[in-house]
Amino acid sequence: MLVPADVWTVAKAQEGNAVLIRPTGQDVAVPIFVDQGIAHSILIGMGDVKVPRPLTHDLFLSALNQLQIHVSRIEITEIKGQTFYARLILLEQDQKELIIDSRPSDCIALAVRVKCPIFIDEEVIHVAGISVDQVAGGEEEPVPAVTEGRPRHESELDRLKRELDEAVQEENYEEAARLRDRIQEIEV
Repeated sequence: MLVPADVWTVAKAQEGNAVLIRPTGQDVAVPIFVDQGIAHSILIGMGDVKVPRPLTHDLFLSALNQLQIHVSRIEITEIKGQTFYARLILLEQDQKELIIDSRPSDCIALAVRVKCPIFIDEEVIHVAGISVDQVAGGEEEPVPAVTEGRPRHESELDRLKRELDEAVQEENYEEAARLRDRIQEIEV
């Protein structure tokens, strides 16, 4: 049975970059390991970072838009060995569903851009899920950046935003994602 989930975070681990999918209301997360390029694409989508040229996932969504098709949801359906399987569910203008087999990483990169629902099979959670306490020392939310109970000085925020714009212009998406995360910590 499929249950709703969210992209909890993208983290670096010894095995590589992991997208952590967290089923709604559960204290587990399913790590799906992705290559560096997909990790960047997912982080850019999560942060609504504007890029000077469309990335592959942006291009795909633009093509779907021209065809008047939109992403309805994604489903992470099974795991065989260490390989995850997923489906991209598209909705045509006449409300007919199109189901396309896909890598979970590509589905996730699309889902974070269009903010569509994500579902994961309970068996996948059972097989591959880990306790959220195992991730980042059990911290569920990042600690906001404060100094003596006050937000950090605004000039630091301005500097970070300027550096983010520069990183995007230079297409240095790893740095852009790091800066975006830092900005979000300060703005909390």
